Amino acid sequence: MEDKGFELVAHEKPWHYEEDGLKVTRGSAWTGPGCHIGCGVLLYTDENDKLVKVEGDPENPFNEGRLCPRCLALPECTNHDDRLKYPLKRAREDRGKNTWERISWDEAFDTIATKFIDIREEFGPERVAFYQGTGRDIAAWITRLAWSYGSPNYLFGMSGMSCYLPRVAGCFATTGAFWLGDYSQQFAQRYDDARWKLPEVIMLWGNNPIVSNSDGLYGHWIVDCMKMGSKIITVDPRRTWLSSKAEHFCQLRPGTDAALAMGMLNVIMNEDIYDHDFVDRWCYGFDELKERVAEFTPEKVEEITWVPAEEIIGAARTFANAENAIMQWGLAIDTTKEALPACQAISALFEITGNIDNPGGMIAPPSILYYAGGWGNELLDPEIAKKRIGLDKYALLNFGFQVASTDEMIKTFETGKPYEMKAAWLQTTNFLACTAPDTERTMAAWQKLDFIVVTDLFMTPTAMALADIVLPACTYPERDGLRVGDGVQRGEVINKVTQIGECKSDMEINLELGKRLNPDAWPWADVDEMFSFILEDAGVGMNFHELQENAPAYIPFEYRKYEKGLLRADGQPGFDTPSGRIELWSNFYNNAGLDPLPYFEEPTPGPTATPELLEEYPLVLTTGARNFTLFHSENRQVPHLRAVHPDPIVQMNPATAVRFGLEDKDWVWVENARGRCKRRLEVTPIVNEMTVSTDHGWWYPEADPENLFDVRDLNVNNLFQYIPGKAGFGCNYKTLLCKVYKIEEGE
Repeated sequence: MEDKGFELVAHEKPWHYEEDGLKVTRGSAWTGPGCHIGCGVLLYTDENDKLVKVEGDPENPFNEGRLCPRCLALPECTNHDDRLKYPLKRAREDRGKNTWERISWDEAFDTIATKFIDIREEFGPERVAFYQGTGRDIAAWITRLAWSYGSPNYLFGMSGMSCYLPRVAGCFATTGAFWLGDYSQQFAQRYDDARWKLPEVIMLWGNNPIVSNSDGLYGHWIVDCMKMGSKIITVDPRRTWLSSKAEHFCQLRPGTDAALAMGMLNVIMNEDIYDHDFVDRWCYGFDELKERVAEFTPEKVEEITWVPAEEIIGAARTFANAENAIMQWGLAIDTTKEALPACQAISALFEITGNIDNPGGMIAPPSILYYAGGWGNELLDPEIAKKRIGLDKYALLNFGFQVASTDEMIKTFETGKPYEMKAAWLQTTNFLACTAPDTERTMAAWQKLDFIVVTDLFMTPTAMALADIVLPACTYPERDGLRVGDGVQRGEVINKVTQIGECKSDMEINLELGKRLNPDAWPWADVDEMFSFILEDAGVGMNFHELQENAPAYIPFEYRKYEKGLLRADGQPGFDTPSGRIELWSNFYNNAGLDPLPYFEEPTPGPTATPELLEEYPLVLTTGARNFTLFHSENRQVPHLRAVHPDPIVQMNPATAVRFGLEDKDWVWVENARGRCKRRLEVTPIVNEMTVSTDHGWWYPEADPENLFDVRDLNVNNLFQYIPGKAGFGCNYKTLLCKVYKIEEGE
């Protein structure tokens, strides 16, 4: 076995052993259910191979034995009586009715393949859309399925693709790479690795990492760094636990992130506290950026953002004067309408301060399998690729981004233009409850399709409302797998320890269907062989079974790759951009007909953009804050997790509650001109008097399936519209105007 320079972890215990009469198997918590990070786990099974306990793996450097409640409660999810266990079908005219009939996998695959092949032959492969939900490890398999079938229409069911992709797209557009905070996660020795350096400052922007654990980040690394001396700056509409420990807390108005970043840039540039050497050697467009941010004085930015000018100045100075600093940014940036210019402004903060590919700064993560673009794009016919929905409207989609436009696709469903869509494949997505704006419009548009397939763990509102065939997917203890996903990738495996019903893994489902749709593109006998091919192609030097015994394997890592020609295909020093530098003034955006510099656009509706609405809708609503036990629309069935967070909540300041005659735990409507949703009121000082905050992804699995599990009443997305940013990326999920009032008895 040749490891090709991959660093292996020395384990005291084998990957599979016995303890106290139970079988213990080492693995990775890598979806579904779950999140984006892949913690090391020990899976305990009894003599009947039933999963009975999950513990953190103390030998895994990533999480060092620590786990969140979702992993600890995994047996309740995997063994749940309501799991989908067998393929199901129903008549198209019965959509929305609980009239399912059990079928075999062969019948399911053959029916789907026949429908898809008939559509391809009669109308063209572009008439089938392939939708995924939250990324995790699905992108590689679903994109290969879509592109090998021949469809260019691979999508994410959220207006403006407003989850992670705007930040990824924005970083690639201006630097040629994506950037993550360096918490030593790329090293097997972690904090003890001599190459790593403790970040002096960590700025948490729109991110509460202890709860969200986003983008491959294990949130408690922040606490580790704080214990070792890192200082914290937080930017958030809510006062979190981390905010209470911060040197500076910028409690901004939702949706004004770009203005705040430009105000900080104004301070850093005008006080001459940026990294002159790095800017002179490696940045392009500094003078133009300085001119753009000149009007964003701290005093003006205070008026826009509600953050005091002295806090803006203090945060900017603390960040810029640090020897090394991390920008730990989150989904809040993606879920604003003009997400790309916001990303551009925020990333300029770590760029002009030289926190690029430096120890304890921002690093470009190495990958085993390129994640953002999927796998198998070379299989797509170039002529068919030109038919991707949204390509004619959003020029940025012509510059390397492989997704179709969700917003334009909804219009295509409704109008049949530029061509009529016929079918859809939905995998790891419950968008009616979770991501899709305007629930009623979305359902009506989707009903126009002739044939819809859903793959999931449980029956969801989306599956109940739309599917003609439902396929049962595995939870991660039921399958083998590779961790291919967010953050700094490492050679991590998922090991199968149990089996529920006839459930199959996502990748096995894709492989089996792919063989029927395009066998040449899926030449592997089984998923293990496919995994081994990927590992060989990536130069890991181990097949899948060898990696099972040795995982995790850490990818060789170097700092300051831009100095060594490791970021460019031509091997020259610099960045993979037209200028070879970090582009503060972006040629990429300019060539796509977009503003090459960051800018701030007032959220609409909003207290400044639409003051005439304030009399009826006096509160700014922000949505989507994470909690410890639920993940997007998952885990509502899991007893211990649901007990911690039984109902959807809206958080309101005590003074605001008094103003509107409301009390803690009241059931209320949150409403705007477009719709409303039910919430349980939580009165708390963590939000200011002008802002209310609510969670998302709500439905009640215990409710009537034919009433779509109450999703119509509970879904905050009733209040949203399909309105993406100018580039087609971003949408205002994080900022609306609303009113909150008590639900009357009997409602």
